[in-house]
Amino acid sequence: MMKLGKKKSIEEQNLKQQASVLDYVIIVIIGIILLYPLVWMFFATFKDNSEIFGSVSLLPKVWHFENYTNGWKGSAGFTYTKFFINTFVLVIPTTLLTLFSSTLVAYGFARFNLPHKKLLFTLLLAMMMLPNTVVIIPRYLLYNKFGWVDSYMPFYAPAILCCNSFFPYMIIQFLRGIPRDLDESAYIDGCSSWTTLWKIILPLMKPALFSAGLFQFLWTYNDYFNSLIFINSVKKYPISLAVRLSLDSESVVQWGKVMAMAFVAVVPLMILFFAAQKYFVEGIATSGMKN
Repeated sequence: MMKLGKKKSIEEQNLKQQASVLDYVIIVIIGIILLYPLVWMFFATFKDNSEIFGSVSLLPKVWHFENYTNGWKGSAGFTYTKFFINTFVLVIPTTLLTLFSSTLVAYGFARFNLPHKKLLFTLLLAMMMLPNTVVIIPRYLLYNKFGWVDSYMPFYAPAILCCNSFFPYMIIQFLRGIPRDLDESAYIDGCSSWTTLWKIILPLMKPALFSAGLFQFLWTYNDYFNSLIFINSVKKYPISLAVRLSLDSESVVQWGKVMAMAFVAVVPLMILFFAAQKYFVEGIATSGMKN
């Protein structure tokens, strides 16, 4: 009986090891499939048109480093330095305003007994289901009356008014996991609601804020559709429109330059994600405080 028990345990261990090895193999294969387009794009930045379309080799035969310098010169008299500045002028305030407004809305829903709270929360959830394309025409007409078209206000205004209900909903779920005892202790010590939020709750919300901020940064940075609708002047183009402009500025598209600038545009996102990965994963994986 002892021998049979040992054999079963050994077989179970072998099966577990085989299953774990199979899991790793599957993960590696999926990772290669997902990363290959990015790797191909990186090496394509050093190729000319004939090699991009006429060769299946991953590595270039001749390394054209000038694709980066020529691509950085930009289009319509503006370099990519200008386009990157425009991008950060658009994205960073939009992200910060979103975090500010979403935190206030989420704190109100999570900590206060508001009138018609359930109805308002239902409307908040309903707004998450509303496609952007449904409201794009009313938004354009409204912003055009305000004189905001061809500016960054169509991005700033919805951010400060918390029009994207995903972020307050995300922060609400996090706040519900923070014990109310902390609020009550702060009130006993004489703290107001604002002081409690600023000094007690906000430091604990760091993972959720990092996650929400990273989402908003990525979405705004990659937003081509809204930028195309609301921004008309080339001097105000963000990087998403600048890369598209490079396809229209020449009779023959130099795809090596386009690939080079597209890859350069991806680099800030990769740096940001890996720098904030710890908080991003923690904010997504948890709904409150860790024990």
